[in-house]
Amino acid sequence: MFPSVALVSFTFFAIAYGQQIGTLTAETHPPLTWEQCTASGCSTQSSSVVLDGNWRYLHQTTSGTNCYEGNEWDTTLCPDPTTCANNCALDGAAYEDTYGVVSQGDSLTLKFVTNSEQKNVGSRLYLMAPGSKTEYQIFKLVNQEFSFDVDVSQLPCGLNGALYFSEMDADGGMSRFPTNKAGAQYGTGYCDSQCPHDIKFINGLANIVDWTPSTNNPNTGTGNTGSCCAEMDLWEANSMAAAYTAHPCTVTQQTSCTGTTCSSPNSTAGVCDQAGCDFNSFRLGDTSFFGPGLTVDTTKPFTVVTQFVSSNNQTTGTLSSIRRLYVQNGKVIQNSETNVPGITATNEIDSTFCTQKVSALGDPNTFSTKGGLSGIGSSLAKGMVLVLSLWDDYAVNMLWLDSDFPTNGKAAGDARGPCPVTSGVPATVEAQSPNAQVIFSNIKFGAIGSTFAA
Repeated sequence: MFPSVALVSFTFFAIAYGQQIGTLTAETHPPLTWEQCTASGCSTQSSSVVLDGNWRYLHQTTSGTNCYEGNEWDTTLCPDPTTCANNCALDGAAYEDTYGVVSQGDSLTLKFVTNSEQKNVGSRLYLMAPGSKTEYQIFKLVNQEFSFDVDVSQLPCGLNGALYFSEMDADGGMSRFPTNKAGAQYGTGYCDSQCPHDIKFINGLANIVDWTPSTNNPNTGTGNTGSCCAEMDLWEANSMAAAYTAHPCTVTQQTSCTGTTCSSPNSTAGVCDQAGCDFNSFRLGDTSFFGPGLTVDTTKPFTVVTQFVSSNNQTTGTLSSIRRLYVQNGKVIQNSETNVPGITATNEIDSTFCTQKVSALGDPNTFSTKGGLSGIGSSLAKGMVLVLSLWDDYAVNMLWLDSDFPTNGKAAGDARGPCPVTSGVPATVEAQSPNAQVIFSNIKFGAIGSTFAA
């Protein structure tokens, strides 16, 4: 879900991370309903969402002493990864007051800057299985359709309201890694195709070896270990630009990595495809498709539909294409057609498109080498966890999504959106747009053609 030129960290403040369970604040997951659909109709599923452990207050198990504050670990409580995991506890979250997470029925609002006492920026959440406090919902997507409504009208340049799938463990890694005592109930086990190194606890152990505080974000840092897995970005967007992207990996579950085994920016090294095969209408030649007052009018809510078409129209088939369409004001809007020399006109992601895009746009050839469409299809068939997030980008200011990237680029595909190359600076976005938010609602999953109507 990020550019290939840099590992991108989520922004978060006044937070800490861990694996034991704290008792200072009760953990109550905000309820969220969604619908399971068939050709004969849809049924409501009563689920909830859980905040990622990376945002949570981490403290000594026997007191309120922080184990991690600012971008530094307490070396007394955390002299080594195992001792830190034993000494430190993740606590419950005040979802609305501290993190700006508001749920109502089938609607989930993620607010950008919240908590006046201790500044919090953005959030990342996972959908729980219906009736469960300890397991994430697993979606098996081949030959299925996933739709949701979204309101991006209050997301300016530089922000990303994202909805995507990650090949995480259903229990957050608790059964595979005994030092993880918190599990999915406290939002543990995150991984994605960037093999992020800013995850504070990976496989139940503190990521403190060679921990390096960030030089441009005073509240984060990176350890020597990353957390890798396949990722399917259904939606990365603000009011000015949008993309959906497939990121296969050669590993088949959440996997830790160090050194050259981790994905490297601008490289084919590592186990995952960082760049991904992406479909961004602006980047692919239709600059009038998505935005305020355009074909998909981002000043108003709309429905996003993604169809995972299989080779035999059965869940047992291999993934053959990923299709996108929109519904707004009762009208079905087909995805935009590509208009780039060297790419056969299409409005979907398939193997031909992904291969042609490498040559036509100069993208890294990592999609095919890390498994291609069949690779991401295997992950989608096995099952993935739904992730919902709102974030700004301290690495490259979200220019890879909504502006010219690289900033001096003139080649085909370098223009990804209409935002100025000076936009997206986190300090500026946080100061000027603290009330930004994204609203996801009306989530539906089921047989192709069953989740939407004109």
